[in-house]
Amino acid sequence: MDKPAVKGFAKPDEVREFPNGRVEIVKMGGGVVGRAIFEPGWRWSESVKSLAGTDSCEAPHFQYHVSGTLMVLMDDGTELECRAGDVSLLPSGHDAWVVGDEPVVVVDFQGMVDYARED
Repeated sequence: MDKPAVKGFAKPDEVREFPNGRVEIVKMGGGVVGRAIFEPGWRWSESVKSLAGTDSCEAPHFQYHVSGTLMVLMDDGTELECRAGDVSLLPSGHDAWVVGDEPVVVVDFQGMVDYARED
């Protein structure tokens, strides 16, 4: 059994940077939680696609939206607008981008294990 523990994003275990954004990773109890910060102008297909090597984001996400507005376009054409306070469940196969001038911050409990990893 794991021991009780507390960690925070002030001292993440790993930081992955890419154009107009970064992901801060905290690893605990065999799990991974990621905080993503996407600056205005960020779009997955322009900022992360080359790292992923796929046509769309294949990482599924279960995330809480802390700030900003994130537009998501699923491969099947479904569009979702995610705002601060929302919780979203996004299966594999999507693009996403920041709407407006406020950075988007999300805390992701599912899809950050390999997100924007270069190795």
